[in-house]
Amino acid sequence: MSAPITDTSTDEDTTLHEARLWRDNGWTARVIKNEDDDGWAVEMIKDGEPEPALVGPWTMGRDKKNPKPLDTAAFNTLVKTASEVLRRHEQQLHALLHQQLTVNGPQGPVSVTLDIVPDEDDPHGLLAAADADGEPLAQVRVSPGFKLNRSSATAWIESGYAKPR
Repeated sequence: MSAPITDTSTDEDTTLHEARLWRDNGWTARVIKNEDDDGWAVEMIKDGEPEPALVGPWTMGRDKKNPKPLDTAAFNTLVKTASEVLRRHEQQLHALLHQQLTVNGPQGPVSVTLDIVPDEDDPHGLLAAADADGEPLAQVRVSPGFKLNRSSATAWIESGYAKPR
């Protein structure tokens, strides 16, 4: 077994390559005992994040007792997979916080958007309307629980963009 390769050029960007712990390119991979059975798991943590982006099963070594050591190829695959998980999470969060639809208004198509602002102290939504050329027609503050659908958008437009209740 070879000695770990360690480069400690800076405190913030420490590269560490050990059998059960790799730290490189803003990620840390840690092989841990699987709590559910006798096997092993690997967790991927992005630098600065408190929770792992990915936790998955890890392969047993040849002795069927200890985990297979981490290596460059496995680490790179784990980084790619964990990055994809984070990207999908960000897309899902964006979809929850930003909605858009187009309805017919008196002067033509109106694009209505709802942007939720998940502020810890003052969560709210911003309901906005724009004409077909993208010119703003109205914007009002609404409850973060406001439901944007064709019916609510049409009712808002028909009310002259009065603040929905």
